[in-house]
Amino acid sequence: MMLSNSPQNVVHNPVIPYVGTLSEELGPGKLVVIKGQVPNDADRFQVDFQCGSSVKPRADVAFHFNPRFKKSGHIVCNTLTKEKWGWEEITNEMPFEKGKPFEIIIMVLKDKFQVAVNGKHLLLYKHRIEPEKIDTLGIYGKVQIESIGFHSNLQMQTSEVSQFTLPYVARLSSALSRGRTIVIRGEVKKNPKGSFSVDLVASSTKDRALHLNPRLNAKTFVRNSFLCESWGEEERSITHFPFSPGMYFEMIIFCATNEYKVAINGVHILEYKYRFKELDKIDTLMIDGDIDLLDIRSW
Repeated sequence: MMLSNSPQNVVHNPVIPYVGTLSEELGPGKLVVIKGQVPNDADRFQVDFQCGSSVKPRADVAFHFNPRFKKSGHIVCNTLTKEKWGWEEITNEMPFEKGKPFEIIIMVLKDKFQVAVNGKHLLLYKHRIEPEKIDTLGIYGKVQIESIGFHSNLQMQTSEVSQFTLPYVARLSSALSRGRTIVIRGEVKKNPKGSFSVDLVASSTKDRALHLNPRLNAKTFVRNSFLCESWGEEERSITHFPFSPGMYFEMIIFCATNEYKVAINGVHILEYKYRFKELDKIDTLMIDGDIDLLDIRSW
């Protein structure tokens, strides 16, 4: 995720079980970053976002994140209210490996938590208890924790509801040049039917210098250019497809010396060599497809 500032407070090498009071409210736009390692003998561990630290009666747990390592492994998420567990939400993808380090990033959004592990989106969990009631973080089980950091992603807080209608077509504040950055924030539709696209266009010639086209059902990320009224050769290679239904994303497009560099939620995903070399003619941004567009910035 885009960590727009250094963490407000970091806990280093806590003893597990760890129960710590949060220094500030966990509202939308907050990120919690947990770095650690899974021991070789781990069977399970859990990260609990708690409403208090009472043991008897047990404090409510707004978000229980519980990797379990038996067989091929899975992750259980749940909420504890008045000492009763709700329905389990199970994710069969297992990004944690015994004996290996990990980084968990938990982003608090208006209606859900969004979790990424080792730079890859993992799951969404809808709020069952409002996150403002969370005041304690608990970490239990077989796990070694190196650091727990809290960040504010302040730009996000202003953009919880889409102010944009699609297709979106707008002039950039100034034409592109090397060193320029464009940030697009959005949320993938919960039930996407197809794809979405981001295009950088030279309005004088209608050439599309950069066409980014994540295809959500096929999980392919197509890049191309439309020059002199015809499409070029598609580029598709990618280490992992970075989008999932319902997920919040920040797409960063950076104009480097010879290429565009694209990152999603702070993780570099691809580069695309300039085919249309006259950057100063690229003056328009076009966005369309199966997303809610929340915010656009460039500098």
